[in-house]
Amino acid sequence: MADLKNPKAIYLKGFLFLVAGCVSAGLVVFRTLDWQIAILLAICVWCFCRFYYFAFYVIENYVDRQFRFSGLIDFILYLLRREGR
Repeated sequence: MADLKNPKAIYLKGFLFLVAGCVSAGLVVFRTLDWQIAILLAICVWCFCRFYYFAFYVIENYVDRQFRFSGLIDFILYLLRREGR
């Protein structure tokens, strides 16, 4: 599969991820009608976003400037290789 290069398609893809996330989170909260579930879901999403930021921005810009990750699997392999050093 080729890389997505069209800026409009990239924005559309990002927007669709936002919509899918909001709809799915809304459905989870609507099914439970529990404010604690809503808060836990918000914390979960926030933590995963921060981890993603850590894996792709912090590591590349502050820890190892020579390595570029193309996905979470590359990040895991990078960590496993570092453990061997």
